[in-house]
Amino acid sequence: MNPTSPESQTGATNAASCRVPFLALFGGGALWLVVGLTLAILASLTFHKPDIFANCAWLTYGRLQPAANDAIVYGFCVPAALGVILWIFCQLSESELLLPLLPIVGANLWHLGVFVGLIEILIGGSTGFPSLEFQRGGSVLLFAAFLLIAISAFATFGARRRRELHPSHWFLLAALFWFPWIYSTANLFLMAWPVRGVCQAVVDWWFCANFLFVWTALAGIGVGLFYLFGGPNDEEATGPDDNQRFLTLFSFWTLILFGAWCGIPQGAPVPAWLPALSAVGAALTILPILTIASVALRAVRTRGAAPCRGGPRCSILFGTAFFVISGIMFVALGCPHIGPVIELTWFAFAQTQLQILGFLTIVLCGAICALMPRVMGFDLVFPRLARVRHWLFISGIVLFAGALAVGGILQGLKLQSLAPFATVTASVLPFYRVSTTGLLFLWLGALLFALNIFGMTLKWKLARLHSCLAWLRAPEETIAAADTAAAAGNGRAK
Repeated sequence: MNPTSPESQTGATNAASCRVPFLALFGGGALWLVVGLTLAILASLTFHKPDIFANCAWLTYGRLQPAANDAIVYGFCVPAALGVILWIFCQLSESELLLPLLPIVGANLWHLGVFVGLIEILIGGSTGFPSLEFQRGGSVLLFAAFLLIAISAFATFGARRRRELHPSHWFLLAALFWFPWIYSTANLFLMAWPVRGVCQAVVDWWFCANFLFVWTALAGIGVGLFYLFGGPNDEEATGPDDNQRFLTLFSFWTLILFGAWCGIPQGAPVPAWLPALSAVGAALTILPILTIASVALRAVRTRGAAPCRGGPRCSILFGTAFFVISGIMFVALGCPHIGPVIELTWFAFAQTQLQILGFLTIVLCGAICALMPRVMGFDLVFPRLARVRHWLFISGIVLFAGALAVGGILQGLKLQSLAPFATVTASVLPFYRVSTTGLLFLWLGALLFALNIFGMTLKWKLARLHSCLAWLRAPEETIAAADTAAAAGNGRAK
């Protein structure tokens, strides 16, 4: 496309409208990703040397691990996904970002809520519910911030020029509705008007399954479909054919219908129909998982293979593979014959981390590294580091989640054989050492990702500063030029 054409200028204007909201969302998200992985490494060290932080209550495992999970999930995944959703809606709508002030305010409120929530966890004020550890103050800030950003996204979606919906629209619009629904419902039943007894655990299991599996799948797959099929300004875009569109729609409905049933452990002390219903839902989720894999393979065959340089398509292919593996692990946890063996081991933790770090984080980082140059108007400050970051993430998640999954299976089998607990723990320790190495790889990748984001932010701010200084100097230069011209005119007159 010609850079001087009206279409190109319009695209540049649309991209520029997203600049400040994206810097607020992605900059804070990159920082929280580094913080979350740092806390995860510190939590991991407590298994290698249990008394390493014995004199500091803030750094005990019971506080570090929930803080690490929430920093990664709420600090990076959700705001990064919201930023990419805003970008995709702008591209598919072929319009500027509407109400851009709302995402800016929402991003700052969101990061403030994450900060407040993490401090509450570290000082011992956690609610005790997994994935809902934030107290009321942090939760209210997160909910209000999400609504502000979602309003801007819906306004941009409503202003679209092309009325036909892209397959990404289905997943991303559902993600914008899904999170406030499940987050507000869980907080109301657990914090505002708490239910009693085992119902609290049921509500929390329901939220974890809907958030850590369904919502992450909606956001990650929606982003992936946009880059697989291409947007309106993509010269290589092929768009989905009728068969791909049908398969994508089928995977969308089966995901939200069956995925919402899951989450109740097979050994939970609840009425038997709840684990049974959860097992049926988990078994049926294999349909959207395999369908998404089929759609991704068809899209790759249609557009051809691309060199893997850490770009969005490469990240999406790896992310889709990790999503399929994570989904199969999720189904295994819901199986009545397999779940009781592995549900109280590291296997369940490995499945959650593979879904978050292996699928959603890798997809979002690839998308962000692709869209930021278009938004900022210049290339990545350290483009080679983006490729290094990509392979560090891939290597890290294989070592981290893979070692914990294998160790969890071994742990479950030994527990079933009634081996002494100390013996079981000692047998899993080598796998945990490998997982800690994987965490270090992920941490290095997060540092390189943050370095690129902050480098682009600094470069843009310096350019803005130079523009302001040039604007301030302009009147002085104009007056000096006028005086010189007047002096020259007086000389000629004499």
